Amino acid sequence: MDKRNMDSDSEKYTEFSKTQEKESNDESVEEETPLSQRNSEEHNSDHEHIRITDDIPPEIQELLNTDPKTGLSTEVAQSRLEKFGKNEIGESKTNPFLKFLSYFKGSIAYLIELACIVAAIVQDWVDFGIILALLFVNASIGFIEESRAESALDALKQTLALKTRVRRDGKFVELNSTDLVPGDIIALRLGDIVPADAKLLGIGVNGSRTEERLLVDQSALTGESLPLRCQKGDSVYSSSTVKQGQMLAMVFKTGADTYIGRTASLINMTVDQGHFQKVINKIGNFLIWITAILVTIIFVYQVVKFRNTPEGDVLKILQHILVLTVAAIPASIFLMMSFNHFLIIKQLKKVIVKRLTSIEELASVSVLCSDKTGTMTLNELKFDEPWLASGFTKSDILLYSYLCSEPGANDAIELAVISAAKQGLDILKDHDDQDDDVPGYKITSFIPFNPSKKSSQATVVNLETNETFQIAKGAPQVIIKLAGGNEESSQAVNDLAKRGLRALGIAKTDPKDNNRWKLIGFISLLDPPRPDTKETIEKCRNLGVKIKMITGDQMIIAKEVAHRLGMGRVILDANHLVDSTKSLQEITEHCERADGFAQVTPEHKFKVVEFLQKKGYLVAMTGDGVNDAPALKKANVGIAVQGCTDAARSAADIVLLAPGLSTIVDGIYTSRAIFQRMRSYALYRITSTIHFLLFFFIIILAFDWTLPAVLLILIAILNDAATIVISVDNAQISLLPDKWRLGQLIFLSLVLGTFLTGFSFAHFFIFRDVIGVTPEQLHTVMYLHISSAPHFLIFATRLPGHFWENIPSPLFVTSIIGTQIFALLISVFGWLSSSINLLMAVIILLVSLGILSFSILLKCMIFKNWSFELTARLCPTSKRRTKLAERKEQHAKNKRVNENFSRLKKVLIMMRVIKNFREAPDEKKTESRDDQENNDGDINSV
Repeated sequence: MDKRNMDSDSEKYTEFSKTQEKESNDESVEEETPLSQRNSEEHNSDHEHIRITDDIPPEIQELLNTDPKTGLSTEVAQSRLEKFGKNEIGESKTNPFLKFLSYFKGSIAYLIELACIVAAIVQDWVDFGIILALLFVNASIGFIEESRAESALDALKQTLALKTRVRRDGKFVELNSTDLVPGDIIALRLGDIVPADAKLLGIGVNGSRTEERLLVDQSALTGESLPLRCQKGDSVYSSSTVKQGQMLAMVFKTGADTYIGRTASLINMTVDQGHFQKVINKIGNFLIWITAILVTIIFVYQVVKFRNTPEGDVLKILQHILVLTVAAIPASIFLMMSFNHFLIIKQLKKVIVKRLTSIEELASVSVLCSDKTGTMTLNELKFDEPWLASGFTKSDILLYSYLCSEPGANDAIELAVISAAKQGLDILKDHDDQDDDVPGYKITSFIPFNPSKKSSQATVVNLETNETFQIAKGAPQVIIKLAGGNEESSQAVNDLAKRGLRALGIAKTDPKDNNRWKLIGFISLLDPPRPDTKETIEKCRNLGVKIKMITGDQMIIAKEVAHRLGMGRVILDANHLVDSTKSLQEITEHCERADGFAQVTPEHKFKVVEFLQKKGYLVAMTGDGVNDAPALKKANVGIAVQGCTDAARSAADIVLLAPGLSTIVDGIYTSRAIFQRMRSYALYRITSTIHFLLFFFIIILAFDWTLPAVLLILIAILNDAATIVISVDNAQISLLPDKWRLGQLIFLSLVLGTFLTGFSFAHFFIFRDVIGVTPEQLHTVMYLHISSAPHFLIFATRLPGHFWENIPSPLFVTSIIGTQIFALLISVFGWLSSSINLLMAVIILLVSLGILSFSILLKCMIFKNWSFELTARLCPTSKRRTKLAERKEQHAKNKRVNENFSRLKKVLIMMRVIKNFREAPDEKKTESRDDQENNDGDINSV
């Protein structure tokens, strides 16, 4: 693929594309790898494979002249190790101290830290200690939990440490794969993981020349489920697995220079801040600006008004301002997040969460891009429904294919046939694969698969009848020609190929004539979906999450798997993503509508995620191979599945320890519950902050009245302590991806905060001027009101609808009511201020409950009538205006399409009616003719 053919528009070049292009231009010799059609020679030549290219720089080419009989000397190997470095992919580790300090960053954290500094300046050591402890508790919880996740990952990584047989100083020794250098001679055998990029030498491990081919699984690199046959001169790549055969190879690239290393290094390009963190920072910035502006105005006002008086002392005013700031800022948001993270770790089993905020982001994910091989499927060939010739059954084809299979073979196709036969035939249930004979049959000769003839043959004796016959198994075209197949059998092969099924032909001779072959049928093989994948996709669809399959396999295979999983079959070829004849907008729209993508490379996966994100979607990506790593890093939530490579694990935010995708559904439920709680808390906290600041801002400026500092601090501590239990409240799970509608959230908070402020002033004036309480009692009355009215509001903010739609948890209710009982006791017994009578305190609490009822009605009305169009009108930014215009244009387009479909439907209905009218007379004539014939028959019988 030549990226220079792409549109010159710079927006079409991602960072990934530029890096790949630079690497391609920097190297001079291009050599095509063996990822070609050869892999299909064994049984079916209809399948092609993804091609990747790799270049060997001249300075390394000069080093590749090692004698295979002696290998490198220890001295040369050591010098090359010093020059090229260890054969490992470097993983950047953050300094633990700097990582701990990172938990003190963020807009809200900065405001709390500023309050901490002011508390130290005015020597308010109580507030200083409380604020500092809160910051350190939050940072410690986050640091400890993420450190645990990293330790678990390191433990998993240690289990993957590799040893390699290397020829050094003329003999084979076993070394750590990290010690390999360019020019090393390594032995590759069945089951080995290729430790570095290497060229096959066509020499067996015993030193003799060999024409044998290695069967290599490179699914971690290309995503293809079918293994590849490699011969002398071909390249094999680090992290691929040898499935069959043995051969010597010469290392030509190690570490970060390997294909897997270069791909894995690209994951460091995307360093965007998480979506959830951006939202928290926006909420924090809003609260900071409100707090800073109003508190600054109060400070300036008091400095000017009380200048040259004892009340005008700057430190004294600062102390008073500090109390207001501490009471206003949402310090408990950190504890809320920490409790949520604790619940995440407790609830999600068999999951390692590397980035804790990724679970919150999962609630807003609307598209899940999933790698197919090994994630949606089992990554192993399985026996599918066969095509049978007339006179044969499924048991026949299973038996004859087993009789013509090589015992103990490690070939994926042979294993699939043997496994299917043992499961489907009773006589093979307890049969040992190492035995040459099958109960009732004796195999007198066996010719293994011959690449030139593309078939294997067995001669078998039926012990019951003493008849001898031959069986042939191989490429469908070869078997059809051998058995003299007809057009029907040829069409069957074409049908299987169109569905992406790998076919094997089976034929046998007539026992009476060993030269006369009969076609038994065709075995079909496929990498099948995991048993739980279809159900998981259906659950995700019900939760409003679109699933898009991304695979390196061929288009026909992707369509067949998508069909079996109940997905749409709109699968795009990867080249569609870099089509220079289409605009970026067209490609993005096609990505949005597609159900999947086939024949992709790591760059294509990266582009799919990028295009969808530009369209406004929050994207999750699952994968297990190195080819998935860049896309995992780019996605809003990267999910590495069980058995993933180190590169995928490093790039992901979440690592699954159980097979398949079913765990993701649990994650979505958990994340949406957490989202609802965090939104409830945000709405409550912004509303209460606006109410608190607005009331005291006006009343200080207008009447120079405020509450004693101890009461203000008590309000902040009790309210924040009680609201932490939102973390365990019963949440109403949304059936659609959740979104942080900040415009709606802030507007609703402003309305509710202003509404509460109005009631607070009414409360103030009624008790001061109408009831006539003393100034000391007024402090107690307003304390109890400001403690209860906003606090009860949490029952209104916990749901978008009415509170009875989802009953709160007992712990939640107990906590809220408990704090108010405590506030009532303080007010009645006068522990911190002048006491009021019990009746007055109860009336204040009942009034607060009445305010709650009005708040719920107001909230429901706003939610009901809110729309993006209203947001664009209230806050008409250029981005919102553009988005609104695009939505209106899309709505008009959809309306026209629907109208055209309606017209077409009417035309089709009219055509069907006309057709039925035309057919009716013919049916009547036929019925009359049949009646006449029946009558004639009756007369003749008489």
